[in-house]
Amino acid sequence: MNVAYRTAALADADALADFGARTFANTFGHLYDPDDLAIFLKAHTPESWAKELGDPAFAVRLAEADGALVGYAKLGPPHLPFEPRGEAAELRQLYVTEEVKGRGVAHTLIEWVIACARARRADHLYLSVFTDNPRARRFYEKLGFEAEGTHHFMVGSQADEDIVMRLAL
Repeated sequence: MNVAYRTAALADADALADFGARTFANTFGHLYDPDDLAIFLKAHTPESWAKELGDPAFAVRLAEADGALVGYAKLGPPHLPFEPRGEAAELRQLYVTEEVKGRGVAHTLIEWVIACARARRADHLYLSVFTDNPRARRFYEKLGFEAEGTHHFMVGSQADEDIVMRLAL
């Protein structure tokens, strides 16, 4: 499988809305009451994606195989509930499909995120990861991210504990 990477455009809003909702539901949907999941997934709309894709504070990189979206990473300004150090950027999302996990797609996307954050003169890159997602936590730790604390990630009315991680750039 050949994977190609490109910067997302406004025309990608529909595909990103569908992909983001589908990959979140496939990965974590079993953890939630269907009503809570439905409330959370309402945020994955083409309109919300179009707003961010049109905002220069955000940058989104796509991974495609055979013309189909297989992953993306979104970089944006910090929005987690804590005081970031210095100039900061935040990895808002990094999703890949099951069939490309372990094939270097996530690694290529995170390398782009780190390079993009540096180009934006960020001193620190933040992210949050679900406490019960050990694979993702190991992935980020291998890259040098360190735990900074925790926060509650809301899915409908359910509060999950996420770990806030930071990489000094």
